[in-house]
Amino acid sequence: MKEITIDPITRLEGHGSVSIFLNDAGEVENAYLKIPELRGFEAFCIGRPAELMPIITTRICGVCPVAHHYASVKALDSAFGVDPPSAAKKLRELQYMGYIIYDHTLHFYYLGGPDFIVGPDAPPEKRNILGVIEKAGIDVAKDVIKHRAYGQRITEIIGGKATHPCSGLPGGMSKPLSEENRVAILEMARSSVRFAQFTLQLFHDLVLDNPKYMDMIKSDAYTMRTYYMGMVDDRNKVNFYDGKVRVVDPSGKELSRFGASDYADQIEERVEQWTYSKFPFLRKVGWKGFKDGADSGIYRVGPLGRLNAADGMSTPLAQAEYDRMFGLLGKPAHGTLVFHWARLIELLYATERAVELASDPEITSTDVRNRPGAPGEGVGIVEAARGTLIHHYKLDKDALVRNVNMIVATTNNYPAICMSIRDAAKGLIHEGKVDNEVLNKVEMAFRAYDPCFGCATHFAVGQMPLEIKVFDDRNRLVNTLSRYGGI
Repeated sequence: MKEITIDPITRLEGHGSVSIFLNDAGEVENAYLKIPELRGFEAFCIGRPAELMPIITTRICGVCPVAHHYASVKALDSAFGVDPPSAAKKLRELQYMGYIIYDHTLHFYYLGGPDFIVGPDAPPEKRNILGVIEKAGIDVAKDVIKHRAYGQRITEIIGGKATHPCSGLPGGMSKPLSEENRVAILEMARSSVRFAQFTLQLFHDLVLDNPKYMDMIKSDAYTMRTYYMGMVDDRNKVNFYDGKVRVVDPSGKELSRFGASDYADQIEERVEQWTYSKFPFLRKVGWKGFKDGADSGIYRVGPLGRLNAADGMSTPLAQAEYDRMFGLLGKPAHGTLVFHWARLIELLYATERAVELASDPEITSTDVRNRPGAPGEGVGIVEAARGTLIHHYKLDKDALVRNVNMIVATTNNYPAICMSIRDAAKGLIHEGKVDNEVLNKVEMAFRAYDPCFGCATHFAVGQMPLEIKVFDDRNRLVNTLSRYGGI
């Protein structure tokens, strides 16, 4: 058995293994992305006091705890039948913009961006943040670190902690925002707008103006015609915190638009024996296997899903970039690698929206909580950085948790991620020829989604191995690549 180690370890959160099957001619027959982490988080939430859920569920993930915090808080708003005051909703959304700023910055510069900034064919030791610094310069690196810290600081000021917030309560927030902190947040948000504009310009210069990259983005290996899902406001503009969930078909026509309590009528989950993560699909369309097209219920969420599902952005700079993207690519845009462009448009939107919210006089109101009612059942939905996130709780008369269901963004995307890896492998591997450059381009197909397999399975084991196995048509292992030191 030949052993090859790829270093550095893969740029994603959680565990995963990819198995690629070849026929006698060395062409790809199929590929599987297997998630070995056992899903178990819902089970140990049973019996807990409901008010602990927004604190417990932030521990699902250290990358997107704010998303779990507010999906949980919104589920409890619903379960206790209480509507938070207007100022509380604005505070929640402002904190959420801080989270989007630091999360999207993290993915572009540390995880997904190195494939473009440094290049997919660069040596593995260069495809990381250090390679980005070498290519873009130390001043850019300082700006990246500063503005990611700004996003976390906004989260800390409002949420109490930079990583695991504790500010959201059923019916509102634990504390108001002081004028001094409002001014500090406003200054950070304005600086972040300029940083987001710079980052988009960097993407234009390095990716959009590079014919080689554009050919890759538009290639069949990275293209799938799926349904798309994302939260929108009453004007069908992208909204991360509140609104209705909208689904459009591969042609861009609206299939459905639903509130949080109706999610189970829209989404169904199935299981496969080779993985622990579930496979959601649209009930109205049905499960037709791992295929795209209008007759397959597979959908995509996240930055590209949101922008395809919406009619635009609610802030001017982001709207201009939205128009530019779809003017160039058409709408809906079906290229998997377009997730990166969409993510940067959302980064710009989050910074602009943070400026709007921090400039709102009501944001410092002391009226930040309404009294909860009797416990019951509730669903909370937010748009995590990676896509639509659903928390569903059933409480007993003593406000103890009796049932929990969560559908996480990466779980929503899991069927499409599997298909993306398969299609990329089929488009890139021929006559059995496999090298590190080809395999990195296969990985780019899942890295575009910014997947968090720890979130998808709600289980953390402290390592991040990725294992790629290549089989021939007789199911014989012919090559193994390990990202955690060998097999």
